[in-house]
Amino acid sequence: MSDDSWDIAPPPFNADAALQTMKRFVRDQRVLAERGGAWMLGADAVLKLAVDGAAVTVQLAKRPARTPEWDTFTLKAPTDARKLQDEIKRRLTRWKDDE
Repeated sequence: MSDDSWDIAPPPFNADAALQTMKRFVRDQRVLAERGGAWMLGADAVLKLAVDGAAVTVQLAKRPARTPEWDTFTLKAPTDARKLQDEIKRRLTRWKDDE
């Protein structure tokens, strides 16, 4: 029994499916509206999603502004997407509290 190995590889990352999952997640937050390839909080763009080869590139504003300062994230695995979802929730909560 001690020689049993679990050589099971995780499924390959599907960037298109991850992009759709992120869009669905953002829509479910019911705070941001999609306009022209960006997600808006009021009149300010705060999130941009794009497929870049085998990954998803995400730009998330540090704070809402007309010309925001962006944090860039690259999603290459499902765990990256879950971490980003948690970060988006934290920032939306913080922005809501700042109003």
